[in-house]
Amino acid sequence: MERLFRSLRKTLVQVLHHRRYGLSSETPLSHSRRTYSYVSEMRKSAFEGNILRLLRNEIQYELEHSPPKQQPVTKFGPFMVDDRAGEQWIKLKSKFGDEDIKVEVSTFDGSAPAPKSGGGGGGADEEDMQLHITFIVNISKGESGRILEIMCSAWPDTIEIRRLVIRASNNTIVQPYAGPEFKELDDELQDSLYDFLEARGINDELAVFLHDYMKNKNKIELIRWMGTVKSFIEKK
Repeated sequence: MERLFRSLRKTLVQVLHHRRYGLSSETPLSHSRRTYSYVSEMRKSAFEGNILRLLRNEIQYELEHSPPKQQPVTKFGPFMVDDRAGEQWIKLKSKFGDEDIKVEVSTFDGSAPAPKSGGGGGGADEEDMQLHITFIVNISKGESGRILEIMCSAWPDTIEIRRLVIRASNNTIVQPYAGPEFKELDDELQDSLYDFLEARGINDELAVFLHDYMKNKNKIELIRWMGTVKSFIEKK
């Protein structure tokens, strides 16, 4: 008990001394908390500083070594290109007779091994892979209320029809019958459907264009995304 009183008396003397000479009267516990807060703030600042340094380096590298085209193409063949910043899809629009054609195109969403030109074996590495783009063709005619929807793949130099379905424009049917897989159709019918798309400008040349365009869009969106993250972290 006496030691407790001595300890309390010592603490009281220290507090009075600090107050008398304008010194801090914080307890060891409050001093510890202040020190912890200071250290935490320093760590947070160092962590954010490192992220900002990496982002600046990446942005500078992209801009210096492979800068994107700042004015992407707005027209290709019969199509007008609608590209909105920050979105991962673009839209192509055109008319063919009394048809309104809309093509919705994703950014790269898959890959597959590139076909081998020779007979060599072995597994595919990154250079042997070809990127895949999904695009959906919607064809409507006037006030018919129906849309022919064709889901396709764009490989680097060719298109591939995957499925087609007729659906109502107001989507009243939640799960419309999608028909058979395209490859299950008669070969002659498959060829005729490719000719049908070809006449509307949806062909292998479009596949080449989409791959070039999406490579540039990916670059633009990457740089924009890094800049947005950098601005958020810098904001106080």
